[in-house]
Amino acid sequence: MITPWDGADFAGAKLAALVDGHILTYRRDNKPGIPWPGLIDLPGGGREGDESPALCALRELHEEFGLHLPEQRIWWARPFPAMDARSGSLGRTGWFLAATITRSEVNAIRFDTEGHSPQLLGLDAFLAASDAIAPLQQRLRLVLETPRNGAVL
Repeated sequence: MITPWDGADFAGAKLAALVDGHILTYRRDNKPGIPWPGLIDLPGGGREGDESPALCALRELHEEFGLHLPEQRIWWARPFPAMDARSGSLGRTGWFLAATITRSEVNAIRFDTEGHSPQLLGLDAFLAASDAIAPLQQRLRLVLETPRNGAVL
């Protein structure tokens, strides 16, 4: 399911990068003053310039993990209320997207300076983790409810 972007302003985008029943995650730094310190997070972040939700999520994936994905790999996209009121996002929209990645892409990860411990978590483990960002878990559940014409996540 892809909800088309209508060109409206949005705060940022998060990406569920999925491979073989797993999701690409990392752990946020445990610093005071940042949203969700120390919790399990997904690639993504704030919008820059006039980029679309897909370009925002893919840019963040590249900046955070060193991975380049073509926009055509995104198979699910939907707007939601932005998650972090502390960053000036209150009342704004954020996007959640899903794309399929490959094991060879995971093996090519070059992690950047924000956060640590990049890893693939099983989908059930991520959804059950008490130390994951709850709105991302809820959004992933919606993704997983969407049929993919027999494709394996």
